[in-house]
Amino acid sequence: MTRSASGQGDHGGAQRAPADFAGPSASSAEPKEAAGVAIPRRIWTGNKPAERVPVILETTADGSSAQAGYHLIDSGDGVKLEQYGPYRIVRPEAQALWPKALDDAIWERADAIFTGDTDEDGMGRWRFPGVPLGETWPMRLLDTEFLGRFTAFRHVGVFPEQLAHWRWVKAQIEAARAKGRARPVRVLNLFGYTGVASLIAANAGAEVTHVDASKKAIGWARENQALGRGDDLPIRWICDDAMKFIQREERRGSAYDIILTDPPKFGRGPNGEVWHLFDHLPAMLDLCRAILSPEAIGLVLTAYSIRASFYSIHELMRETMRGAGGRVESGELILREAGLSGDVPGRALSTSLFSRWIAHDE
Repeated sequence: MTRSASGQGDHGGAQRAPADFAGPSASSAEPKEAAGVAIPRRIWTGNKPAERVPVILETTADGSSAQAGYHLIDSGDGVKLEQYGPYRIVRPEAQALWPKALDDAIWERADAIFTGDTDEDGMGRWRFPGVPLGETWPMRLLDTEFLGRFTAFRHVGVFPEQLAHWRWVKAQIEAARAKGRARPVRVLNLFGYTGVASLIAANAGAEVTHVDASKKAIGWARENQALGRGDDLPIRWICDDAMKFIQREERRGSAYDIILTDPPKFGRGPNGEVWHLFDHLPAMLDLCRAILSPEAIGLVLTAYSIRASFYSIHELMRETMRGAGGRVESGELILREAGLSGDVPGRALSTSLFSRWIAHDE
């Protein structure tokens, strides 16, 4: 399944953004029409937030095979060998320019190997050198259960490099609870895919609104919720176009404390809405800022497979958050090789760019 453009449906009437956030200037540009949706382009005023660059957020190993965890075993020659719970999996990886560190015999004993088109969105198939495997298998990360899944797009239902963001989100939610916050932290997960981030946030105590344009992905997310016996978790699963949803949320006066957004380079909404990252990202961040709550904690952006420097999204985030205070930190998400045992640090494999605004510059 591709990383599709997405959105959500209705949300309660939380408060608007705080009054001490500097508003857009009167010289805001005219709205731009894209995919039939008027996209506002505001110019925010005030000082830019503090900055920290470059920041490298690293994922090594989480859990063990017995705990259904994850780690990157080895990489090189355009492929990577990963441990997903009980299975060793080989997938294409264009960033792995170096030679493999482990013997070919180890790679050949993988449980599943993806073959076919190696492009990010290319179709292919899975080969199982040993016994045939089913479509799904149980996984567990950050005390959250979900299903790994063999898809025709080489993805497996989870992007483990996001663990760096998920740990941060979990820590922020738990810290807010420990301080006796009057209400639960409200989290908006845009382009939410199979819902692992949403489940982690809800398990930590947040009220979560999860957005994706794919009915299939929403179905997978609900399966993950059921697997973890989390039917009572406060999560709203909504299939909608992301841009249309956050526009409606602004009109309603809804607000969120943490917003996670993981947009694709290109995607389509459930009604054919078209998403182009470079065309629509500035307006999307603008709308996300508009629906941050007076008690906002952070805004997290991840960008995959784009020909750009992290400085591009870093400066966009700082301009978007003018007058909001806090700090913007940007850089790359990486996976650190950990060997067969999961505890032997090796080379760093870059996976994506990120930028995140943190309300409190510590």
